[in-house]
Amino acid sequence: MRFTKMHGLGNDYLYVYDAVPENIASLSQRLSERHFGAGSDGMIYIAPSKKADFSMRIFNADGSEANMCGNGIRCVGKYVYDKGFTDKTRLTIETLSGIKTLRLHLKNGMVDRVTVSMGKAVVSAPQTLEIDGEAVAYVPVSVGNPHAVIFCENAEAAPLETRGPAIEHHPAFPDGVNVEFVQVLSAREIRMRVWERGSGITMACGTGASASTAAAVKSGLCMPDTPITVRLDGGALEITVAPDGEITMTGPATFVYEGETIGC
Repeated sequence: MRFTKMHGLGNDYLYVYDAVPENIASLSQRLSERHFGAGSDGMIYIAPSKKADFSMRIFNADGSEANMCGNGIRCVGKYVYDKGFTDKTRLTIETLSGIKTLRLHLKNGMVDRVTVSMGKAVVSAPQTLEIDGEAVAYVPVSVGNPHAVIFCENAEAAPLETRGPAIEHHPAFPDGVNVEFVQVLSAREIRMRVWERGSGITMACGTGASASTAAAVKSGLCMPDTPITVRLDGGALEITVAPDGEITMTGPATFVYEGETIGC
Protein backbone atom coordinates (compact mmCIF):
# COMPACT_ATOMS: atom_id res chain seq x y z
CA MET A 1 0.00 0.00 0.00
CA ARG A 2 1.31 3.41 -0.97
CA PHE A 3 0.51 6.43 1.17
CA THR A 4 1.40 10.11 1.32
CA LYS A 5 2.14 11.78 4.63
CA MET A 6 0.90 15.36 4.80
CA HIS A 7 0.14 17.84 7.55
CA GLY A 8 -1.80 21.00 8.25
CA LEU A 9 0.10 22.92 10.94
CA GLY A 10 1.54 19.68 12.32
CA ASN A 11 -1.82 17.85 12.38
CA ASP A 12 -0.49 14.96 10.30
CA TYR A 13 -2.26 12.12 8.50
CA LEU A 14 -1.43 9.33 6.08
CA TYR A 15 -3.39 9.84 2.84
CA VAL A 16 -4.44 6.99 0.54
CA TYR A 17 -6.38 7.29 -2.74
CA ASP A 18 -8.32 4.03 -2.65
CA ALA A 19 -11.32 2.24 -1.17
CA VAL A 20 -11.30 1.89 2.61
CA PRO A 21 -10.12 -1.63 3.59
CA GLU A 22 -12.01 -3.85 6.02
CA ASN A 23 -9.14 -3.79 8.52
CA ILE A 24 -9.00 0.02 8.64
CA ALA A 25 -9.31 0.27 12.44
CA SER A 26 -6.28 -1.91 13.16
CA LEU A 27 -4.41 -0.52 10.14
CA SER A 28 -4.81 3.07 11.34
CA GLN A 29 -3.73 2.09 14.84
CA ARG A 30 -0.57 0.35 13.58
CA LEU A 31 0.55 2.90 11.03
CA SER A 32 -0.25 5.91 13.22
CA GLU A 33 1.95 4.68 16.08
CA ARG A 34 4.81 7.16 16.48
CA HIS A 35 7.58 4.66 17.27
CA PHE A 36 6.63 1.45 15.44
CA GLY A 37 4.55 2.88 12.58
CA ALA A 38 4.79 5.76 10.14
CA GLY A 39 3.61 8.12 12.88
CA SER A 40 0.48 10.23 12.43
CA ASP A 41 -2.75 11.45 13.97
CA GLY A 42 -4.59 8.96 11.77
CA MET A 43 -5.36 8.02 8.17
CA ILE A 44 -7.49 9.72 5.49
CA TYR A 45 -8.86 7.85 2.49
CA ILE A 46 -9.75 9.78 -0.67
CA ALA A 47 -12.03 8.49 -3.45
CA PRO A 48 -14.31 9.72 -6.25
CA SER A 49 -17.80 10.76 -5.15
CA LYS A 50 -21.23 10.67 -6.77
CA LYS A 51 -22.28 13.70 -4.70
CA ALA A 52 -19.15 15.87 -4.96
CA ASP A 53 -15.79 16.06 -6.72
CA PHE A 54 -14.19 13.72 -4.18
CA SER A 55 -14.97 12.05 -0.86
CA MET A 56 -12.84 11.72 2.26
CA ARG A 57 -13.05 9.41 5.25
CA ILE A 58 -11.04 10.09 8.38
CA PHE A 59 -9.76 7.48 10.82
CA ASN A 60 -8.13 8.52 14.08
CA ALA A 61 -5.00 7.05 15.60
CA ASP A 62 -7.16 4.86 17.85
CA GLY A 63 -9.00 3.40 14.82
CA SER A 64 -12.26 5.31 15.34
CA GLU A 65 -13.82 7.23 12.46
CA ALA A 66 -14.20 11.03 12.56
CA ASN A 67 -16.89 13.05 10.83
CA MET A 68 -14.70 15.91 9.71
CA CYS A 69 -11.14 17.25 9.89
CA GLY A 70 -10.38 20.85 8.96
CA ASN A 71 -6.63 20.40 8.61
CA GLY A 72 -7.13 17.09 6.83
CA ILE A 73 -9.54 18.44 4.21
CA ARG A 74 -7.06 21.16 3.23
CA CYS A 75 -4.48 18.46 2.56
CA VAL A 76 -7.04 16.52 0.51
CA GLY A 77 -7.34 19.58 -1.74
CA LYS A 78 -3.58 19.72 -2.17
CA TYR A 79 -3.36 15.97 -2.75
CA VAL A 80 -5.90 15.79 -5.59
CA TYR A 81 -4.62 18.93 -7.34
CA ASP A 82 -0.87 18.38 -7.03
CA LYS A 83 -1.18 14.73 -8.08
CA GLY A 84 -3.26 15.60 -11.15
CA PHE A 85 -6.62 14.11 -10.14
CA THR A 86 -8.19 17.49 -10.93
CA ASP A 87 -7.28 20.84 -12.47
CA LYS A 88 -10.07 22.67 -10.63
CA THR A 89 -9.18 25.22 -7.95
CA ARG A 90 -12.70 25.16 -6.52
CA LEU A 91 -13.68 21.72 -5.23
CA THR A 92 -16.45 20.01 -3.32
CA ILE A 93 -15.56 17.25 -0.87
CA GLU A 94 -18.05 14.77 0.56
CA THR A 95 -17.54 14.14 4.29
CA LEU A 96 -19.59 12.46 7.01
CA SER A 97 -20.62 15.95 8.16
CA GLY A 98 -21.79 17.04 4.70
CA ILE A 99 -20.29 18.45 1.52
CA LYS A 100 -17.59 21.08 2.04
CA THR A 101 -16.30 23.56 -0.53
CA LEU A 102 -12.59 24.27 -0.98
CA ARG A 103 -10.82 27.15 -2.71
CA LEU A 104 -7.22 26.29 -3.57
CA HIS A 105 -4.52 28.98 -3.50
CA LEU A 106 -1.56 28.16 -5.75
CA LYS A 107 2.12 29.03 -5.51
CA ASN A 108 4.46 28.04 -8.35
CA GLY A 109 1.74 25.81 -9.79
CA MET A 110 1.12 23.84 -6.58
CA VAL A 111 -1.34 24.24 -3.73
CA ASP A 112 0.09 26.34 -0.89
CA ARG A 113 -2.99 27.31 1.12
CA VAL A 114 -6.65 26.30 1.12
CA THR A 115 -9.83 28.11 2.13
CA VAL A 116 -12.59 25.84 3.43
CA SER A 117 -16.27 26.63 3.85
CA MET A 118 -16.80 24.76 7.11
CA GLY A 119 -20.57 25.19 7.39
CA LYS A 120 -22.50 26.71 10.28
CA ALA A 121 -21.45 26.43 13.89
CA VAL A 122 -24.07 25.61 16.50
CA VAL A 123 -23.03 27.27 19.76
CA SER A 124 -25.06 26.25 22.80
CA ALA A 125 -25.37 27.90 26.21
CA PRO A 126 -22.41 27.43 28.59
CA GLN A 127 -22.54 24.33 30.75
CA THR A 128 -20.58 22.86 33.66
CA LEU A 129 -18.98 19.47 34.23
CA GLU A 130 -17.63 18.01 37.44
CA ILE A 131 -14.10 16.71 36.97
CA ASP A 132 -12.27 15.29 40.01
CA GLY A 133 -14.60 17.21 42.30
CA GLU A 134 -14.06 20.52 40.51
CA ALA A 135 -16.58 22.39 38.36
CA VAL A 136 -15.34 23.02 34.81
CA ALA A 137 -17.27 25.50 32.67
CA TYR A 138 -17.35 24.96 28.91
CA VAL A 139 -19.22 26.06 25.79
CA PRO A 140 -20.70 23.21 23.70
CA VAL A 141 -20.16 23.75 19.98
CA SER A 142 -20.96 21.59 16.97
CA VAL A 143 -19.29 22.14 13.60
CA GLY A 144 -20.26 18.73 12.25
CA ASN A 145 -18.47 17.14 15.20
CA PRO A 146 -18.73 17.92 18.94
CA HIS A 147 -16.48 20.32 20.87
CA ALA A 148 -16.17 21.48 24.47
CA VAL A 149 -14.56 24.94 24.41
CA ILE A 150 -13.01 26.03 27.71
CA PHE A 151 -11.94 29.66 28.08
CA CYS A 152 -8.88 30.14 30.27
CA GLU A 153 -6.38 32.81 31.26
CA ASN A 154 -3.29 30.94 30.07
CA ALA A 155 -3.57 28.32 27.33
CA GLU A 156 0.10 27.39 27.71
CA ALA A 157 -0.60 26.12 31.22
CA ALA A 158 -3.79 24.27 30.27
CA PRO A 159 -3.94 20.74 31.76
CA LEU A 160 -4.33 19.00 28.40
CA GLU A 161 -2.89 15.65 29.45
CA THR A 162 -5.26 15.25 32.41
CA ARG A 163 -8.38 17.28 31.65
CA GLY A 164 -8.42 16.37 27.97
CA PRO A 165 -9.06 12.61 28.37
CA ALA A 166 -11.23 13.14 31.46
CA ILE A 167 -13.59 15.39 29.50
CA GLU A 168 -13.44 13.34 26.28
CA HIS A 169 -14.65 10.24 28.17
CA HIS A 170 -17.01 12.00 30.59
CA PRO A 171 -20.49 10.41 30.81
CA ALA A 172 -21.93 13.67 29.46
CA PHE A 173 -20.37 12.75 26.10
CA PRO A 174 -21.22 9.10 25.36
CA ASP A 175 -19.63 9.41 21.89
CA GLY A 176 -16.66 11.43 23.13
CA VAL A 177 -15.84 15.09 22.48
CA ASN A 178 -12.98 17.30 21.29
CA VAL A 179 -11.64 19.58 24.02
CA GLU A 180 -10.22 23.06 23.39
CA PHE A 181 -8.53 25.37 25.89
CA VAL A 182 -8.81 28.93 24.59
CA GLN A 183 -7.13 32.15 25.67
CA VAL A 184 -8.53 35.31 24.09
CA LEU A 185 -5.60 37.60 23.24
CA SER A 186 -7.66 40.33 21.56
CA ALA A 187 -10.88 40.82 19.60
CA ARG A 188 -9.04 39.48 16.55
CA GLU A 189 -6.69 36.87 18.00
CA ILE A 190 -6.96 33.78 20.21
CA ARG A 191 -4.57 31.08 21.42
CA MET A 192 -5.92 27.53 21.38
CA ARG A 193 -4.63 24.13 22.46
CA VAL A 194 -6.52 20.94 21.79
CA TRP A 195 -7.17 17.39 22.92
CA GLU A 196 -8.73 15.63 19.91
CA ARG A 197 -11.26 12.87 20.30
CA GLY A 198 -9.57 9.62 19.31
CA SER A 199 -6.11 11.14 18.83
CA GLY A 200 -5.16 12.97 22.02
CA ILE A 201 -2.97 16.09 21.98
CA THR A 202 -2.38 17.31 18.43
CA MET A 203 -0.48 20.27 17.01
CA ALA A 204 -3.59 21.77 15.45
CA CYS A 205 -7.29 21.13 14.85
CA GLY A 206 -9.22 22.95 12.13
CA THR A 207 -12.67 22.10 13.44
CA GLY A 208 -11.47 22.96 16.95
CA ALA A 209 -10.21 26.36 15.77
CA SER A 210 -13.56 26.92 14.06
CA ALA A 211 -15.53 25.90 17.15
CA SER A 212 -13.36 28.02 19.45
CA THR A 213 -13.71 31.12 17.28
CA ALA A 214 -17.46 30.63 16.99
CA ALA A 215 -17.71 30.35 20.80
CA ALA A 216 -15.58 33.49 21.25
CA VAL A 217 -17.73 35.44 18.79
CA LYS A 218 -20.97 34.20 20.38
CA SER A 219 -19.64 35.21 23.82
CA GLY A 220 -18.79 38.71 22.57
CA LEU A 221 -15.05 38.17 23.05
CA CYS A 222 -14.13 38.33 19.34
CA MET A 223 -15.54 40.19 16.36
CA PRO A 224 -17.98 38.62 13.88
CA ASP A 225 -17.46 38.85 10.12
CA THR A 226 -13.78 39.59 10.71
CA PRO A 227 -10.72 37.35 10.14
CA ILE A 228 -9.62 36.01 13.52
CA THR A 229 -6.10 34.63 13.91
CA VAL A 230 -6.12 31.36 15.84
CA ARG A 231 -2.67 30.47 17.16
CA LEU A 232 -2.16 26.72 17.66
CA ASP A 233 0.87 24.68 18.70
CA GLY A 234 1.67 24.05 15.02
CA GLY A 235 1.04 27.54 13.63
CA ALA A 236 -1.83 29.88 12.81
CA LEU A 237 -5.18 29.58 11.05
CA GLU A 238 -7.47 32.37 9.89
CA ILE A 239 -11.12 31.88 10.87
CA THR A 240 -14.07 34.13 9.96
CA VAL A 241 -17.50 33.65 11.55
CA ALA A 242 -20.35 35.28 9.66
CA PRO A 243 -23.34 36.73 11.56
CA ASP A 244 -25.39 33.64 10.62
CA GLY A 245 -22.71 31.33 12.07
CA GLU A 246 -21.18 30.29 8.72
CA ILE A 247 -17.45 29.63 9.14
CA THR A 248 -14.60 30.10 6.68
CA MET A 249 -11.13 28.74 7.44
CA THR A 250 -7.87 29.44 5.61
CA GLY A 251 -4.57 27.69 6.31
CA PRO A 252 -1.61 25.81 4.80
CA ALA A 253 -1.37 22.23 3.52
CA THR A 254 2.08 20.64 3.46
CA PHE A 255 3.57 17.52 1.85
CA VAL A 256 5.97 15.49 4.02
CA TYR A 257 6.86 12.27 2.17
CA GLU A 258 5.62 9.30 0.14
CA GLY A 259 5.70 5.88 1.77
CA GLU A 260 4.99 2.24 1.02
CA THR A 261 4.13 -0.57 3.37
CA ILE A 262 3.55 -4.28 2.87
CA GLY A 263 1.86 -6.98 4.92
CA CYS A 264 -1.01 -4.75 6.09
